[in-house]
Amino acid sequence: MSEAVAPGAALMPSSGTVHWIGAGLSTGSGLAALCEAADRVRLWHRTEERAGRALAALGLTGRAEPRAYTPRALAAELAPGDVVVSMLPAPEHAGLLAACVEGRAHFACSSYVSDAVLDLVPAATAAGVVVLTEAGLDPGIDHLFAHSLIARARAEVGADTAAEVSLTSYCGGVPAVPNDFRYRFSWAPAGVLNALRSPARYIESGAETTAPRPWEVTRPHAVDGEPFEVYPNRDSVPFVVQYGLPPAWKPQTFVRGTLRLDGWLDAWQPVFAELRDGDDRRIAELSRELAARHPTTDADRDRVVLAVTLEVRDGSGHSWSGRYLLDMEGDAQESAMARCVSRTLAVGVRAILRGTLPPGLNRAAETPERSEGWLTELTGEGVDFTLRAGG
Repeated sequence: MSEAVAPGAALMPSSGTVHWIGAGLSTGSGLAALCEAADRVRLWHRTEERAGRALAALGLTGRAEPRAYTPRALAAELAPGDVVVSMLPAPEHAGLLAACVEGRAHFACSSYVSDAVLDLVPAATAAGVVVLTEAGLDPGIDHLFAHSLIARARAEVGADTAAEVSLTSYCGGVPAVPNDFRYRFSWAPAGVLNALRSPARYIESGAETTAPRPWEVTRPHAVDGEPFEVYPNRDSVPFVVQYGLPPAWKPQTFVRGTLRLDGWLDAWQPVFAELRDGDDRRIAELSRELAARHPTTDADRDRVVLAVTLEVRDGSGHSWSGRYLLDMEGDAQESAMARCVSRTLAVGVRAILRGTLPPGLNRAAETPERSEGWLTELTGEGVDFTLRAGG
């Protein structure tokens, strides 16, 4: 399936060089994939020695160049058409993107778009720079699943047919072997806790609803008979437009949320008590305490579960439903989280290297056609999932 840049877009041609910034928990085999696709790859970490150790752990010694990261050092090596892949915390993306705009280099990350990044998009577009965001697992693969399901439903039901819609998208990184805490930290504990402190907005019973404390609306959710618990996360409502839901389709339920093991709500009650009353300083202390109390060892294996379900029912009672399910366990070589995030990023970066993404803001694959192409690539690289769809 071919991709094309919008006519007249002044795209900066790719140089073939990729700068991967950071080698944390989500850096995995996607970096190896880019060593095959790019002419040159540099891995930037806190020190050159740590970058070298990360490359050795990934079996990439000699295939990518280790570098000690500072903004100044990166800027000195950045050339027009290079691609910068940020694995740094989201607050640091805007600074990196500003350097990319100045150097006319492309930018990619797996995080949600921040206001600070949005502010830089006009300048990036004018410079011919691609800004690829939300290209990981969640956000990322969930977007691909949703676009694909909606396109399939449109073909069956018709975009102009009045219908009621239910879309749920639940994703979680959980322990492959359940523990008493019912969780395994696959990203920084502070990020997990602060996400829980943020209100969640979603659609339920046809009306917009806000949960000030998302965990308080946790509910059971079965996936192929296995019990889990789910709760809404962030703001789901803008995705009605982002996913291209036809105006004639009225969402009765529209929730993007987080999936946890059955029993998580009870196990985390002491944490919730702290979240209700603690200030920023106490929450920062709590995140350090939890990291020490529940360490992740080399023997631990993670599991990623992503279930995206769409149901469309028209006025005559006819219905269409579809579901994508990704259920993956990590192994000794790579965590499931790292595989899903880094492989999706690699698919997006290869699109930048090929020159098939337009300048400006791109959230993963924003069209059904491009989504199908990305899903095909992911399937060929060991990111397996199933689709169940029909009337």
